This record gives sequence, C-alpha cells and structure tokens, in this order.
Amino acid sequence: MLNKLIPPEGAVKDRKRLGRGPGCHGKTSGKGHKGQRSRSGGRVSPWFEGGQTPLKMRTPKRGFRSFQKTLFDIVNVKDLNNFKDGEVVTPEELVKLGFVSGKKPVKILGDGDINTTLTVRAHVFSKEAKRKIEERGGKAEIL
Repeated sequence: MLNKLIPPEGAVKDRKRLGRGPGCHGKTSGKGHKGQRSRSGGRVSPWFEGGQTPLKMRTPKRGFRSFQKTLFDIVNVKDLNNFKDGEVVTPEELVKLGFVSGKKPVKILGDGDINTTLTVRAHVFSKEAKRKIEERGGKAEIL
C-alpha cells in the first residue's frame, strides 16, 4: 500500500543544475561576474551596514552593569503557606514545587503573610521576611 503512494502533480521539482556547461546555468552558475558574492563563502554578515558606522556603535551608551552582581531566585513569604506546620523548607523543596529554578541562590522576601510555623533554610532573607517567619514561631536559617 505505502509503495503505491506518489506525490501530486507539480509537487516535486528537479533541482537547478549549476555549473554543468554553457547550455544552462553554466559558466558563472547564476552568480554573475566577479565580486564578493560570486565567490565561495562570499557573504557579508547580516549586521554589516556597508561600511557606515553600525547602529550598535551609533547609539549612546549609558550607565554601568556590574558583572559581579548576584541574581537570586525570589520566593515571597506568602508562597511558604503551601508547606505544612513544622516542615523544613530548603531550596531543594522549593525546586520540587516549582517556586525556583535551582540554578541561582534563593532569597526570601516579606510580601504577604505566613500562616504556618516553618524552619526556612535559604541563602538570603529580607528583614521583613525574617521578622514574619520568627513571629509565627519559625526559624530563618541562612545556608
């Protein structure tokens, strides 16, 4: 059955045969005469602007970006309500529940309220988050 399948009329075209003599697309093979684009590998990069000053160099540069800045995975205190009383919350547990990626250190922030008593282990705590966790009788432990 499968061996009898054929593509519809006009769906398959023969490829353009280049460089096979002067009869058809021979000699320069459709690339014209001389010049950069006639040669093998002869293409300019997409961002090349013909020799004028490129856009990335014309635009003004402002500010400073530190390469040593630490980026954190952020978890708010209200998100910790998904855990049961007395549980130990670690970055590994937060990865399992999908709160953090696990690629960056974890920072706990104080947005929202916490309704459970937990031991939270993270790399950094904001003052507000630490206060809210300890007010409920929990512990905020720095890794």
